[in-house]
Amino acid sequence: MVYAWLAANKEIFKIFFGLVIGLICFAIVAKTHRLFKLSFHQGIRYFRNAFLFYGIGFLVRYLLGTFFFANFFGGVYRIAITAIFEYFLIMAGFFLLYSLLWKNIEGENPKYSSSLFNWRISLFYVMALVLVFLDLVWTGITFMLISQVILFALASIISGINTSEGKGKYKFRKYYFIAMILNFIAWLSNALVVLFFHYNQNMIINIYLLNLVVFVLFLYGVIKVTELK
Repeated sequence: MVYAWLAANKEIFKIFFGLVIGLICFAIVAKTHRLFKLSFHQGIRYFRNAFLFYGIGFLVRYLLGTFFFANFFGGVYRIAITAIFEYFLIMAGFFLLYSLLWKNIEGENPKYSSSLFNWRISLFYVMALVLVFLDLVWTGITFMLISQVILFALASIISGINTSEGKGKYKFRKYYFIAMILNFIAWLSNALVVLFFHYNQNMIINIYLLNLVVFVLFLYGVIKVTELK
């Protein structure tokens, strides 16, 4: 019955979903920005950037991309909204992965004053553009889905290693690891639903709910960490 109601009112559900995810993301951005100012931990900057991009992407997709706007502006508008949404999601994934790897790449003394604009991050911007372009050419989201499944599989492995090395010292690593695993499951499920189950509505609703759990878990972890500061 719940699935039937959500399917019948999917546009309202999408707007609510987009607003909630957007608010969660910007709350994470605000709290992690404060945390960075206190600790100057470089990984926090890239983590913050990830949720800035997630927040913008979800608001663009689920508010500006609603049925009303899409019908009013037409097909080109829908394509543009999808491309923008895809670009921001891919970049957010790259930022999350880089937040786990930055020390191995940049060393203890990073050379960049900006975490949004430097030559290494520029490579991610270019890669995201290429993936979006490929999906536009092949009229789908296959390249985004495959890239995110691979990315979060790697992120889950790296996060798991970091968590085991922490030996309980850093509580946030546990939340991070669980969130990464759930994110991987969400992207893998999304890929299966799109590529093999032809956008099954019940499955899509479950993925929406799983995504919501992932973002709430990230927010909870950030709140717990900032309470200690």
